[in-house]
Amino acid sequence: MTEVIKVAVIGTGYLGSLHAKIYKEIGNCRLAGICDTNPQALDKLTRELGVPGFNDYRQLFGKVDAVSIAVPTKLHYKIALDFLKHNIHALVEKPFTTDLKEADSLIRLARKNKLILQVGHIERFNSAFKAVQEIIHNPKFIECHRLSPFPNRSLDVGAVMDIMIHDIDIILGLVPSKIKKIESVGIGVLTPFEDIANARITFKNGCVANLTASRVSDEVMRKIRIFQENTYISLDYKEAKASVFTKTGMNITKLDLPIEKEQPLQKELSSFIDCVKEHREALVSGTVAREALKVSLIIQEQIWRKQKRS
Repeated sequence: MTEVIKVAVIGTGYLGSLHAKIYKEIGNCRLAGICDTNPQALDKLTRELGVPGFNDYRQLFGKVDAVSIAVPTKLHYKIALDFLKHNIHALVEKPFTTDLKEADSLIRLARKNKLILQVGHIERFNSAFKAVQEIIHNPKFIECHRLSPFPNRSLDVGAVMDIMIHDIDIILGLVPSKIKKIESVGIGVLTPFEDIANARITFKNGCVANLTASRVSDEVMRKIRIFQENTYISLDYKEAKASVFTKTGMNITKLDLPIEKEQPLQKELSSFIDCVKEHREALVSGTVAREALKVSLIIQEQIWRKQKRS
């Protein structure tokens, strides 16, 4: 596909507006429209960006080649399904869908129609993660902390689907083994869902991952620590910093990796458009995202089951 890719954004909330602004700026596509059922939000963004606005996403059929879907999770499946049916490539924000049956349906349709289906797991495009990815081999223990103040958005899901799912996706990509056991705890504080969650994932090869996610913290933290033979890797997604501690003989040396700070969302959206142009599989395809969704649903179900018993 050599022509300019026409793209639209469905949803003009916090994330959707960022998608629209980035598409407007990057050079490998043309923002052909934005859509939202909220007329005030839609009007504000269309005026700011100077692009057509639509209050029904179905008005975009035949007008665009690709879409970003940044609406509440419960609407992901229906909207993505409709665009895929009309042969329009789709990037769906995480969490992918509300259940595996929906995910499988979208994956099958995208495959059948030979379309790109990407899911918005942004940390895959973080420059700090890219810097350490090549030196991670058979980790033995992984620890993740993802903390943030109460967001006042994405409140249709709990902390597992909202924020922990990022680390789940990364861990599944790093550990070359099937999962043996998952143990989870969590509590709701400000919403009916879990706002604080902890999960311990044990893999069949012996690796253990401990994940903590909170959206009721007074600080922002997005860190992962990876321990493997003779090596400890510390990664800070937020600050885009990475350090490697290596044991040589009786000495431990520290190396701060040089990292060029970039905008992960811009890299993610540019990659999506490039995949559409070149018709190559997305880095985080629907199939990849399904695995993170599967583990997230197990963790969420364990937490909710315990809450009901208490």
